[in-house]
Parts: sequence; C-alpha cells; structure tokens
Amino acid sequence: MELAGKVVAVTGASMGIGEAISKIFAEQGASVVMLSRDLQRVEAARVRIGANERTLAMACDIRYREEVDRAVGLTLHHFYRIDVWVNNAGHGLRDSVAQMDMAAFREMFDTNFFGAVSAMQAVIPVMRQQGGGTIINISSVAGHIPLPFHAGYSATKFALNAIGKAARIELRKENIHVLTVCPGYVKTQFGKNVVLGNEQRNVRPSSFRGITAERVARATLQGYLKQKREVIVPWTMYVPVKVYQHFPGLVEAAMARMAK
Repeated sequence: MELAGKVVAVTGASMGIGEAISKIFAEQGASVVMLSRDLQRVEAARVRIGANERTLAMACDIRYREEVDRAVGLTLHHFYRIDVWVNNAGHGLRDSVAQMDMAAFREMFDTNFFGAVSAMQAVIPVMRQQGGGTIINISSVAGHIPLPFHAGYSATKFALNAIGKAARIELRKENIHVLTVCPGYVKTQFGKNVVLGNEQRNVRPSSFRGITAERVARATLQGYLKQKREVIVPWTMYVPVKVYQHFPGLVEAAMARMAK
C-alpha cells in the first residue's frame, strides 16, 4: 500500500507512541497532522520528526467534540482528505477499585474512550464521502488482561477494543478499515503522567524493561499496510493474552504474587 500522498492524523502526538507513529508515517511519504492538548509540545514534536512541508501541528483536546470537529475541518482545509485517523491520546490512573476517585476515573474515560469514539464519529463521514480510510485505535494488552490497581485504565482499553472491533465489522463494506493495536509495557513518559490515587501498588516486576515507542510505531505501520484486525506488540505478549483467555486463574495468581 503506497503511503505517498496519504493524509494521517494522530492524536496524543506530542511525545511517545504518538510522536513515533507520526514520524514513521511521515518517513513513508504521508502528510501528517499531529494533535495534542499542548500546542507547544506538539509543535516541538513536529520539528523533531522533520518533513516540515508535510506535517502540521494543532491543539486538540479530544474530550470535546467541537475541538475534534475543528481539527477534522482544518485537516481537510489543508490536505483535502483524511486517509488514516490514529486514536492515541490517553493517560492512566493507578489506584484500587475500592478507593479510586470517580471524577478522575470519568475524566480518564472521557479521554481514553469517549474521546476516541467521538473522533471516530467525526471522521467516518469524511471517509465514507471519499470512498474509504483507516481508523487505528491504540489500545493496550491491558485491554485483554485486567490489571489490578490499574483496573480503571484496563476498563477504558477493554471498551476501546470492543468498540473498535465491532466498528470494523460495521464499516468493512464501506472500505473503512479499523485496526486495534495493543502494546504491552512501553518505555515512554506515560508512566510519569499516570494520575496517582490512594492505593498505588504495582504488578509489573522492576526488572521488566518494556519496548520502545518506535517498535510500537513499526508494528502499527505493518498492521496498517497488511490491513490487520489487531496487532499485539511485542509478539511475546500473545502468550499471556491466550493463557488468560483459557486459564485466567493462572494469570490472576501470578499477578497476585507480583502485587506489591
């Protein structure tokens, strides 16, 4: 699939996975619109990835539909179409179900899930009119395996997995493809931006290093090019996902031992 001439919009593009995805699509010849709540940071990311003549940075808080509609409109004004929309914006919340603040939980759902759905609803009519396109939802392995003390975050990703895969079936006859990308632990600033609650226990071993945002970006690009339904990265995470599906008790016992 040729990427030269394609137009790609990426939310949460000011750092980490969003910046890496923007960079790899730009390197393949696409025009890239980088969206973030923080205009200064996303503009700095745009400068870092280069390809200035084919990139554009915009402020957009996907919690608010009017900002999403504005971003879609400005993208069409500058590039006339949207071939790929990447829902990547999101953040975490570390707390127990018993104690997590409901306002913080709702705010996370507004970004991680409702914002992504709102963006899908905004861009689907554009893709229908132009004859097709691709929506890429950056989810998580936590959308397959619920993480204790990150249960709220897992809930947003379970919901995103479900709605993306259902939308894929609904839209396939209209040449609109929906890809779900589920990374495992990624070495980015995501962990530093997690909202900390009252009970901050962790189930990830301290020796676990994680993968780079660039690896997630490469897997995302390949999933797009191959029109895949879902990509789990790294591939080794397929094993715990499948084990959890068939033997959930084993995985839950292991996580209970690791909780500290």
